[in-house]
Amino acid sequence: MTLIIAEAGVNHNGDEKLAFQLVDKAYEAGADIVKFQTFKAKNLVTAQALQADYQVMNTQKQESQLAMLSRLELSYAAHHQLVKYCQSLGIEFLSTAFDSESLDFLVNDLQLKRLKLPSGELTNAPLVLEHARSGCDLIVSTGMATLAEIEMALSVIAFGYTVSSETEPSVLAFQQAYASSSGQQALKAKVTILHCTTEYPAPMKEINLRAMDTLGRSFDLPAGYSDHSEGITIPIAAVARGAVLIEKHFTLDKNMEGPDHKASLEPHELAAMVQAIRQIEVALGTSVKTPTVSEAKNKAVARKSLVAAKAIQAGEAFSQDNLTIKRPGTGMSPYQYWNMLECTASRDYQPGELILE
Repeated sequence: MTLIIAEAGVNHNGDEKLAFQLVDKAYEAGADIVKFQTFKAKNLVTAQALQADYQVMNTQKQESQLAMLSRLELSYAAHHQLVKYCQSLGIEFLSTAFDSESLDFLVNDLQLKRLKLPSGELTNAPLVLEHARSGCDLIVSTGMATLAEIEMALSVIAFGYTVSSETEPSVLAFQQAYASSSGQQALKAKVTILHCTTEYPAPMKEINLRAMDTLGRSFDLPAGYSDHSEGITIPIAAVARGAVLIEKHFTLDKNMEGPDHKASLEPHELAAMVQAIRQIEVALGTSVKTPTVSEAKNKAVARKSLVAAKAIQAGEAFSQDNLTIKRPGTGMSPYQYWNMLECTASRDYQPGELILE
């Protein structure tokens, strides 16, 4: 089954009550995982870092990233409560760490077994290495990245998974780990790679969904899709193309104040996406082309047989004039038409009667 991540992100606006409501809505929609973002704003951005254009547009407020993100932090205590609440519901809690302190908290305090490496941190080699050295399974998002940048990140991850922490990190050491059989085995066992277009919302003409296929082929890893487009069309299409994982932002209300709400699904849309994905999974079936159980009963009704076009006397030669092809398909196959033109009737036939020689 496709793993479905309902990305709450920072759509709680720093309000713990909203965070718990987001968990409820993700669970009710049928998502497998609800994901948040864990960070200390002071560790994430400088005081001078500017907002992205979409953040200014969506918040209708121009301020520093530090000011904006400081309002969106969730306390560590809230994280603990959310984990327990998710466990009580049976939905997995996941979060993205944007700094070392937050990563340490997720791994050692919350003891998560799976981590999400966001697109913006893909080239942050030290943080990528820390993720790998945690030993956790990794979901690696690749928005804004070239294939070369993705390969470098995977090289760091291979190094972190397979090389002793006493070994000095270096680009050469990363490349050697990536080229090794142990490094490749570790990547295949523990890494899922996501195609992503880092814009909110992502323009349809820039989705480039076929790039997901390219990622899977290029790195021989399970590939999925992290979606920032409007609506649910593209995630559904991604599943039909073989995505093993779908991540999609959602919110309680698109009109809420905050940077990500407008590019997120509301609860009823999230539920519709999950339902559609589950239907697609069933519909994909197998690669074997053979009549299905329900088709078998329709063969006799839908297919045709050789039929007498007019009265035929015993001993009369079959011809183009006295043979035709009509439903039902319970008589001789139309494939026998040419053979029958060389034969004579063994008995009388009335018009419309199936030929049974």
